[in-house]
Amino acid sequence: MRLSLHRHAPVPTEPGVHGPVRVDPRTKSLTKRLKSGDVAVIDHQDIDRVSAEALVACRPAAVLNAARSTSGRYPNLGPEILLEAGIPLIDDLGPDVMSLTEGRAVHVLDGSVLVDGQLVAEGVVQTPETVATNLEEARAGLSVQLESFAANTMDFLRRERDLLLDGVGVPDITTAIDGRHVLVVVRGYHYKEDLATLRPYIIEYRPVLIGVDGGADAILEAGWTPALIVGDMDSVSDKALTCGAEIVVHAYRDGRAPGLERVVKLGVPHVLFPATGTSEDVAMLLADDKGAELIVAVGSHATLVEFLDKGRSGMASTFLTRLRVGSKLVDAKGVSRLYRQRISNKQLSLLVLSGLVALAVALSATSAGQTLFGLTGARFDDLFSWVGSLFGGV
Repeated sequence: MRLSLHRHAPVPTEPGVHGPVRVDPRTKSLTKRLKSGDVAVIDHQDIDRVSAEALVACRPAAVLNAARSTSGRYPNLGPEILLEAGIPLIDDLGPDVMSLTEGRAVHVLDGSVLVDGQLVAEGVVQTPETVATNLEEARAGLSVQLESFAANTMDFLRRERDLLLDGVGVPDITTAIDGRHVLVVVRGYHYKEDLATLRPYIIEYRPVLIGVDGGADAILEAGWTPALIVGDMDSVSDKALTCGAEIVVHAYRDGRAPGLERVVKLGVPHVLFPATGTSEDVAMLLADDKGAELIVAVGSHATLVEFLDKGRSGMASTFLTRLRVGSKLVDAKGVSRLYRQRISNKQLSLLVLSGLVALAVALSATSAGQTLFGLTGARFDDLFSWVGSLFGGV
């Protein structure tokens, strides 16, 4: 049996796929060191769209998943994205595959993972047909997820009622937000492309730039500097943390903050924001509480499938945060479609003046223009002489 791929992707030769393995149960951590030609080894149930796009950008030779890439909980898009990019996906390999030594060369043939000819694990080769079947079955189970979502929403509202309704627990910050636009950049769907599209808007309105974890690095890559970095600090670089931005560490309600130790080691001033929701939601609640006039979200989650990509624990906070922030929250795609760069009166005046100067230079180079300027100058001389004599007589 040959390794099955997407119908539009090139089919590998009989020897299968060879390459050094990069092992990490957290996909977003793995993509930081994954290189083209490596074999990615992950333990990621329900591969979401963002994780799949990050893997595709690294161009691995194959993706080996210890878990099921689609569990049937909801119709996640990750496996389809990997196959469309021509990347083999071996599914449900079990925990043994996670014991592979980092950098060790492996041979992937059909659904088997071999090291020095010895079988390490066997899994399921995903194909367009199996992915389509899994998605269809997952869609049938969405009603169960919606019931869980409703129950989780009520539970979250009870636990975070004071924060959502009255802003209790929001920390004090030094960054001035009141009355300004705020741009929140999340490491989400097409976040880099959307940030690039908003460049004219950023130049004109100068919004407060907030990076949510890895979103801060996207802001730096685009040539800007974040004013605030919010998150648990698990996917943001040291460069971003030390760029001068104000740091808000997202902590659990019991005060635990996994990212705090890293920030302390860097010697960066910071404040804690204990909240049950996601870092994305915390950033929006912070901006809203501090008086933002408009909150533009880049890479955020907005649809039901996107909420489900975050897992049930993150769905309720995301949904209720959007209800709390209300009409001041705008998606980046909406801004890029509706925004038209304005021309100020100063810019318009300079444009007219530069046009008149260009016209004068062009006329002065012609005999007709020189005659016109001569006549105009003579008229002004007569006018000034008349005015002088008038005031002299008085």
